[in-house]
Amino acid sequence: MKIYLEPTKLLDFNNEKIEELINKRGWRHLEERESIAAVYDFVRNDIKFGYNRGDDIPASEVLEDGYGQCNTKSILLMALLRGLGIPCRIHGFFIDKRMQRGALSGFAYLFAPSKIVHAWAEVYFNNQWMALEGVIIDDRYLEKVRDQLKSFKNGYIGYGIAVENKEKISLCWRGSSTYIQSFAITDDLGIYNSPDDFFNQYNNSLGKIKGMLFDYLRKKINLKLENIRAGGKRL
Repeated sequence: MKIYLEPTKLLDFNNEKIEELINKRGWRHLEERESIAAVYDFVRNDIKFGYNRGDDIPASEVLEDGYGQCNTKSILLMALLRGLGIPCRIHGFFIDKRMQRGALSGFAYLFAPSKIVHAWAEVYFNNQWMALEGVIIDDRYLEKVRDQLKSFKNGYIGYGIAVENKEKISLCWRGSSTYIQSFAITDDLGIYNSPDDFFNQYNNSLGKIKGMLFDYLRKKINLKLENIRAGGKRL
């Protein structure tokens, strides 16, 4: 299990801010199940759903941003878990970009690849690996968009969500796997020891020009997501 506990460039749990957070929250003094639940809930709700400058950014940067999407939230979650001595790994996929419609729109949606690189963290608990995909979406955001999800292949998608049953979404971690985008998976890219290994092979690269444009647009996207949380108009 040692390989699933090591720090990496992206899993920089020795960073001062991450160590400070772990100590302040007292997570090291909890039983393993409680510490997993506490870290998971922190990343899910204190780190809001939103778009960072890239997929392969260090956990400390995600923490500083205060928001993240599937890939970046998984990086932060893994860093915190490993910082507590809890083994974890990353599982990669391609996912249908149509599940992003509503969160992304206009040029941002147009420039997104048809298949988006997607990943979730897996934690080793009770002698088995469990998926923690549910960490992506915060409760406040889910509350505002649940009724806006569109029918898709016997399920529902939109606003960064893809589920089989929108009425039975349960994102709290209770000792088993959680899912929120898995219904839109198109390809399984395999399991990796670290996000560094995964993103060295797969990345949502848009090219220099499109990447610069998306970096400009994502600030507006994040403002739109905040507007949705506040109960404003959905675009």
